[in-house]
Amino acid sequence: MLARAYLRASTDEQDATRARAQLEAFAEERGLIIASTYVENESGAKLARPELFRLLSDARPGDILLIEQVDRLSRLTASDWQNLRGELDARQVRVVALDLPTSWMLAAPSDDFTGRMFSAINSMMLDVLAAVARKDYDDRRCRQAQGQAKAKAEGRYRGRVEDVKRNAGIASMLRAGMSWSQVQSVTGASRATVAKIAKRLTA
Repeated sequence: MLARAYLRASTDEQDATRARAQLEAFAEERGLIIASTYVENESGAKLARPELFRLLSDARPGDILLIEQVDRLSRLTASDWQNLRGELDARQVRVVALDLPTSWMLAAPSDDFTGRMFSAINSMMLDVLAAVARKDYDDRRCRQAQGQAKAKAEGRYRGRVEDVKRNAGIASMLRAGMSWSQVQSVTGASRATVAKIAKRLTA
């Protein structure tokens, strides 16, 4: 049984590979073979995630999408989550999350009835946890905005400090003709950051 591990973190400062060892240990315990690992630093609130969709493109019917937590896969709005679910269902990819024990049965051989029953249960639980993950995202954004508004009113808010040295390096690499993917690999910057610097160069 093949699994495709998906590791995501929201920002460049976070280590997207943090849970790699946990996923590999889980797979080994259950006799799963991790065919590929896909890593990206992108917000879970975005549907357009290159590595996630590369995973889906590579996947074959019956493959497992292995994640640490459901929120690594989705902090999406309801409509975007349904679009992603549609892709998963169309490609017959099963989601197994370490924080969702009902999904673990999908990583084990079973008869048709048991498989269908756990697929139905897991589908419902995925929807619930995806909704919870989105609510947590919205709540945190709201608290952050309130905190920033208060800090601005008190004259304390300065915004995020730009990494000038790193961004200058990115600009130099882009001028030298390096691809965005190569720049990301060298600097560890997100695609959004590389895009921002590239836009500056053409302005």
